[in-house]
Amino acid sequence: MNAANPSLMGGGGVDGAIRMKGGPRINEECRRIRETMWPSGLLTGSAVITSGDDLKARQVIHTVGPIWRGGDHGEPDILAEAYENSLRLAASRGLKTVAFPSISTGAYGYPIEDAAKVALRAVRDFLLQTSTLEEVTLVQYARRDHEAHKRVAKKILRRS
Repeated sequence: MNAANPSLMGGGGVDGAIRMKGGPRINEECRRIRETMWPSGLLTGSAVITSGDDLKARQVIHTVGPIWRGGDHGEPDILAEAYENSLRLAASRGLKTVAFPSISTGAYGYPIEDAAKVALRAVRDFLLQTSTLEEVTLVQYARRDHEAHKRVAKKILRRS
């Protein structure tokens, strides 16, 4: 999974790393998606798929999370939608495993614990439905983000 920006034309963080390692085909496919499907930019919460080009991953799903504006502008619902649409797209393509970065918690400023709650609930709820996905991994860059996800996971997954 790629935490993309609406332009689909690259950025920093996870998006920049994927494009730097992934090769030119990812950029070309994103450009074509913009031209043919999303000329005004990918809507927040939406997801699209490209090849993985030079990455170990065969495919990359690009999704746009919300910019944090205090939590009173629908951010939790939109973030959940980004996870759900990505998972739905992965399942529809027959993917068995996916890995998510922490969407919207970098440049978009979403508080990590709040984002972890949304991510874990969205993934749990999706997997409890009939899904062909076998493994979903949530990846955090910083140790403090990993610890936040572990704390939230203990609470959310214990109730399932």
